[in-house]
Amino acid sequence: METLAAARAAVQDVVPLLRGRRVAVLTGAGISTDSGIPDYRGPDSPPRNPMTYQQFVGDEAFRRHYWARNHVGWQHVHRTTPNAGHRALVRLEDAGVVTGIITQNVDLLHEDAGSRNVIDLHGRYDRVICLQCGRVISREHLAERLDALNPGFVESVAGDVADVEIAPDADAVIEQTSHFRPAPCEFCGGVLKPEIVYFGENVPRERVDRAFALVADADVLLVAGSSLTVMSGLRFVRRASKDGRPVVIINRGPTRGDDLATVKLDAGTSETLTALAEALT
Repeated sequence: METLAAARAAVQDVVPLLRGRRVAVLTGAGISTDSGIPDYRGPDSPPRNPMTYQQFVGDEAFRRHYWARNHVGWQHVHRTTPNAGHRALVRLEDAGVVTGIITQNVDLLHEDAGSRNVIDLHGRYDRVICLQCGRVISREHLAERLDALNPGFVESVAGDVADVEIAPDADAVIEQTSHFRPAPCEFCGGVLKPEIVYFGENVPRERVDRAFALVADADVLLVAGSSLTVMSGLRFVRRASKDGRPVVIINRGPTRGDDLATVKLDAGTSETLTALAEALT
């Protein structure tokens, strides 16, 4: 891990690009790793095969497996707290440098840190929607129903939740789920789904339009902690580059947007964003 002193030296090429300019920020799972939420594609991340939207809606067994794992994993995310990278972005927003954040994360840590203008591109882990009637309920309320339907399940598969491997979408890596009982919608009996955009599912158009508008209104796009592997994030880098806006990428390891970056820092987000906040506020 980089020291703050090393990060201060590393950002010297970035500071002139950001000083006096309006900066839109795009964040990915890498910004939350220091809060204890692993990323999908970092250099040390294990292979992951997230459930697709088609699997979830088309197969009851997949849904049962998902909800069993999520019932364990969401409690871990629920207990996480913002780290220095999140707090640095709040500081930059308060100083008028950062105009807003587009995040690919569903963990709400930007909001918890105090960021005000956040677009949760892929949704948020704390809400659940019925695919039939469209009702939205809190994940906490659903947890109470799932506990009642599956007494002792979390303890039986996990013991201490902190010892279970958790994915960025609040999915716990456990195998024995065939005995788990998912809950239907209490209003219409329909299928409940986390208000999270799955692989194979489209981000709502209105959300995408707001994100493009944020990028268009800024002078610079700063990417923090994203490998830009999926198009939902890469498209904003491509748009900024096409429009002639500088793109700064801070990420451990390569990204799909490296060839479009004005400056790329192969570094951790906590130390680097903290160093930027020190230099620009």
